[in-house]
Amino acid sequence: MKIEQIYTGCLAEAAYYIESNGQAAIIDPLREVGSYLKRAQKDGAVIKYIFETHFHADFVSGHIDLAEKSGAEIVYGPTAKTSFAAHIAVDGEEFKVGELTIKALHTPGHTPESTTYLLSDKDGKPYCIFTGDTLFIGDVGRPDLAQQGELTMEDMAATLYDSLQHKIIPLPDQVLVYPAHGAGSACGKNMSKETFDTLGNQKKVNYALKAPTKEQFIKEVTEGILPPPQYFAKNASMNKHGYESVDQVYEKGLNPLSPEAFEALANQTGALVLDTRDPQVFAKNFIPSSVNIGLNGQFAPWVGALITDLQQPLLLVVENGKQEEAITRLARVGYDNTIGYLEGGIPAWIDSGRETDQILSISAAEFEAAVEANPQLYALDVRKPGEYEAEHLENTLTRPLDYINDWTHEIQPEQTYYIHCAGGYRSMIAASILKARGVENVVDIAGGYGAIKATGLSRTDFACPSKAMKA
Repeated sequence: MKIEQIYTGCLAEAAYYIESNGQAAIIDPLREVGSYLKRAQKDGAVIKYIFETHFHADFVSGHIDLAEKSGAEIVYGPTAKTSFAAHIAVDGEEFKVGELTIKALHTPGHTPESTTYLLSDKDGKPYCIFTGDTLFIGDVGRPDLAQQGELTMEDMAATLYDSLQHKIIPLPDQVLVYPAHGAGSACGKNMSKETFDTLGNQKKVNYALKAPTKEQFIKEVTEGILPPPQYFAKNASMNKHGYESVDQVYEKGLNPLSPEAFEALANQTGALVLDTRDPQVFAKNFIPSSVNIGLNGQFAPWVGALITDLQQPLLLVVENGKQEEAITRLARVGYDNTIGYLEGGIPAWIDSGRETDQILSISAAEFEAAVEANPQLYALDVRKPGEYEAEHLENTLTRPLDYINDWTHEIQPEQTYYIHCAGGYRSMIAASILKARGVENVVDIAGGYGAIKATGLSRTDFACPSKAMKA
């Protein structure tokens, strides 16, 4: 018996490879499926099943491409309806993978079709559960993504409580819990950095499993949930109804363009120029009106949160050799319309004599000096609301990056804005977006709040005038 957790940190997502006696199964595969095929080939195994725990909202699953390339059967839980061939399991249905048995346990609540798969060994002993977004380590799935008809978030939370009480909690304590996500995913609010645990320990430490009553569970699970990113519903629809083959996405996107061709295609298509380089490298020289979302951070989720049109044509600026990685990570969240990349990168653009733009990035110490010189400067904190509420500079304006499309209209283009996040990744995204939208005087604070705390500013009250934002 082989069980391998395949964890993708930038999405905080876990897929699983299971093999026994020459048969294999994949649970919740990512969009690019080559690695699963190679694993099975190495083991001399045939992929028999592709188990989906639910219609994922935060990424596009690779189930359709993998089924076409492997001949495996796609399996969803009860109530699922798809636009492609799939086996819709009944509650309690069992599937054989070599000497192993995988049992479908219908556990609705996160979504109506959510299903947990219980794996038992060759002796019939329960070994582990693949819980999808029903149960995380330290948390449970948010109940607000798939409300139907008159069902509310509270109704779905009540259903989730019943699923946990009747299907999960009665299982033996030694059963391992393998969830679909870990810390950093927007599918929950309190996930642990650990990516698996025993069920027994989760019963002791997971707040949702310790809730004494259904009413208390509903209150705790629904409290403090932020609105889901706009791409979630779109990804869920793609997973339900199908999508373009990832091979076609690569063929279209791996299109090297000279500076002349790049500029012409941008003008012709209205493509967004997406610069995926390190924030501090981007700041020194970039194509005017391009947006920076660096590959070295949570690239795909931020693209999904900020670029509202999945069909938006994209032209990429990447570090040498990073074009395929960028296209892959875009496709994972449904952005399939990359139409090329700048061959030779920014050096080629500069050598062609074309204009570049810059964003001033200053140290925390320089920011402290700027505040001392002008206590009424305008500072934006683009961290999430919870981060801001936990600790922030006095009189900074909280403007979370997640909602920049909602608050940009409040900005006064003639003002200068100092922008910080926690470490510098998100602040450069925000600065580049504001710059692309006509705000010329944006200043990034390198190192973010972490660096600012080392200065005296964390103990200083300075006046950030509210008039810097339009009413």
